[in-house]
Amino acid sequence: MTNSRFDKSRLPSRHVTEGPARAPHRSYFYAMGITEQEIHAPWVGVATCWNEAAPCNIALNRQAQSVKHGVKKGGGCPREFTTITVTDGIAMGHEGMRSSLASRDAIADTVELTMRGHCYDALVGLAGCDKSLPGMMMAMVRLNVPSVFIYGGSILPGKLNGRDVVVQDVFEAVGQHQAGNLSDAELDILERVACPSAGACGGQYTANTMACVSEAIGLALPNSSGMPAPYESRDQYGMASGEAVMALIERNIRARDIVTRKSLENAARVVACTGGSTNGGLHLPAIAHEAGIDFDLFDVCDIFRDTPYFVNLRPGGDYVAKDLYEAGGVPVVMRELRRAGLIHEDCITATGRTMGEELDRVDREVDGKVIHPVATPLSATGGVVGLKGNLAPDGAIVKVAGMKPEDQVFTGPARVFEGEEQAFAAVQNRDYAEGDVIVIRNEGPAGGPGMREMLATTAALSGQGMGKKVALITDGRFSGATRGFCVGHVGPEAAHGGPIALLKDGDMITIDAISGEISVALSDDELARRKGDWGGARPTDYAAGALWKYAQLVGGARWGAVTHPGAAKETHVYMDQ
Repeated sequence: MTNSRFDKSRLPSRHVTEGPARAPHRSYFYAMGITEQEIHAPWVGVATCWNEAAPCNIALNRQAQSVKHGVKKGGGCPREFTTITVTDGIAMGHEGMRSSLASRDAIADTVELTMRGHCYDALVGLAGCDKSLPGMMMAMVRLNVPSVFIYGGSILPGKLNGRDVVVQDVFEAVGQHQAGNLSDAELDILERVACPSAGACGGQYTANTMACVSEAIGLALPNSSGMPAPYESRDQYGMASGEAVMALIERNIRARDIVTRKSLENAARVVACTGGSTNGGLHLPAIAHEAGIDFDLFDVCDIFRDTPYFVNLRPGGDYVAKDLYEAGGVPVVMRELRRAGLIHEDCITATGRTMGEELDRVDREVDGKVIHPVATPLSATGGVVGLKGNLAPDGAIVKVAGMKPEDQVFTGPARVFEGEEQAFAAVQNRDYAEGDVIVIRNEGPAGGPGMREMLATTAALSGQGMGKKVALITDGRFSGATRGFCVGHVGPEAAHGGPIALLKDGDMITIDAISGEISVALSDDELARRKGDWGGARPTDYAAGALWKYAQLVGGARWGAVTHPGAAKETHVYMDQ
């Protein structure tokens, strides 16, 4: 293909490739073997979160090469670069988890800075772990360049005693081991077989939830999120993504043309109907913020409330991401949503076609095991529910996928802990009682800092057989692998003086996921009195460095825990410079 398809005069890369004044810049490009034709073509950033930290990222470098071939085939000049990743499975259960949510915004920031600094015209982003997926999508929307997202793919399930096992089983096995119900040898065997390949954690945890979001929101090619990471046939999606971004440049279709209020609602539907991670309620508002769209936790939860749950995935269900792919993936799920009138069909996608046009191309039927008919769902409401009340005026969120209605209402006395370590130690020592509402505070975005996930604690409770016998609330987060009655994102957080900061042991807390209530049996006067006596945010050890900076900037979870004013305040759009 020739470059005549593209009007270079309107593309950012002209600032580094065109005219006599850019001769020094071109000399650098020739030094890297870039041809004259490539220099004057559109420049496409191919951003990956590749690293050797965990299996979710390890295949991204190989996949990026197929994307670059696609960009070249489409007439562009691909320029590969990398950004960071903090992998939640490795960071879980210790101080490293404070870096996880902060890494999402660092990914968006570093991709933005790389794109701006080198004047790239478009972006194909590859990501494989929980925060890298929303971080990459946030960068696309922030820059508002032609963009295509591609997921690195899920891990294959392990096999033990004839059944599929995943990393969630290992976390829960730790609790069983502590309870004396699993031997050292049994734990050793499980940890060796649970994760047999490259790819992200296999259930409908945060990575796979956000991978489904990437398709539903329109930034990824249809069905590109489903194929497991080890399948080399994934490279076909890389090639197609590279070609697709060139077509978007030609048609001047940008990220904010794709990410709209309607497409965000489509994405929230898919999170709900698949029993996806509660973190979807954090990342969708953050992506919306980058587009200047007012779409907060309550908006997300309104959609969750009236979306049927019909995709049977772990942790609430029985199947893993590989099974969803084999059953037809996100396109089949979205077609079922369309049958219920729950999809906006006029949203443009990365293919250049509308979502309705894409769904018209789907010719597979539901299998009835992984994907149930929307007319006969697993439950009438979404797998994730929003809560509000005097304990969480800015909202909270709970995952109820797989829970019976009678298990979705809980009243009990507060058992208050000032951080995850304190709570985890109490769980290990059985220093809590059946019927307690375990409160873990000072773990919010600013107060943690970093809004840590609590999988180690919740998995230990499940391993002890107490998952249904206690409830847990926090201003921090829960992993997508969490199960049990666990409420996260309680806002305002303790560090901002929210009611969770005022709780005492024994206060009676009610959580009702059916009515959407989270409350404490205290009068307004009593809460006001306690607020007057409150001594302020608990000091942390993070008085310098990246986490100090993050704590100063980060806002509340209701709005996505974002760190800058967003597109609503921008006066300059990168793509139009």
